[in-house]
Amino acid sequence: MIEVKDLTKRYGDKLAVDGLTFQVRPGVVTGFLGPNGAGKSTTMRVILGLDRPTAGTATIDGKPYARLSAPLREVGALLAASAVHRGRTAYHHLLALAATTGVPRSRVDEVIDLAGLHTVARKRVGGFSLGMGQRLGIAAALLADPRVLILDEPVNGLDPEGVRWIRTLMRDLAAEGRTVFVSSHLMSEMALTAGHLIVVGRGRLVADQPIAEFIDRAALNTVLVRSPRAAVLHDLLAGPGVTITSVDQGAFEVTGMDAGQVGERAAAAGIALHELSPRQASLEEAFMSLTHDEVEYGRAVR
Repeated sequence: MIEVKDLTKRYGDKLAVDGLTFQVRPGVVTGFLGPNGAGKSTTMRVILGLDRPTAGTATIDGKPYARLSAPLREVGALLAASAVHRGRTAYHHLLALAATTGVPRSRVDEVIDLAGLHTVARKRVGGFSLGMGQRLGIAAALLADPRVLILDEPVNGLDPEGVRWIRTLMRDLAAEGRTVFVSSHLMSEMALTAGHLIVVGRGRLVADQPIAEFIDRAALNTVLVRSPRAAVLHDLLAGPGVTITSVDQGAFEVTGMDAGQVGERAAAAGIALHELSPRQASLEEAFMSLTHDEVEYGRAVR
């Protein structure tokens, strides 16, 4: 388990992380979301011992990263897939990592196959595409079969098959009881992968909850209505607190009433309904709604 408690990190006058507290538990993929400049990368760097906190703590299974007896065996991390000697082959890069941690040579072959690198394993990393480099970074994170995985933008540069592969892999690893902590800007992918979310903005905690609850917090309460007598029904539904937006001929969206209320009004007036569909916010819509005040680098308003 990863535990961050009252974590604060300053870089000079810049407050990157501000009293952040959360836990990342095993058995579920936990997504780490936030606008640019929210403090996600800084938090991950502190967890991995690459930066020292100004205040507070970040521990893995109760210990700071620097005090883990075998860090690479306990924690696998992907922060910068490009941080590889470009003159080495993928195989020899992984073999060198294995030699420093006592991982058997056979495991190198296993993660090469797991990451889909078998056809390029003997090629120099300098000639890799972004996606192949990303697969190599993931293979390196998995090399020592760690119980905790920290992945920063793992789908970056992957093609659709690669995205599907890493999505399934993260779910399978969490299902084995591992701790999987992953940051991403791809909301559609997080919606398919994560079961829990940690959301930050300007270095502070915005949300720490299951993804379904996070989306419910930003519920649109919008109902799509389609009827051959749409104009008549439109007038019946209009009133204080109700917003009606035309979609196309014979259809409109209602905000401020639920589907049951709309259906009852239509039934009482004898109006047939061809569609009555409640609309739930997407993860992207929920994220934008709940973090719009936390954006640090936004478009200037003139």
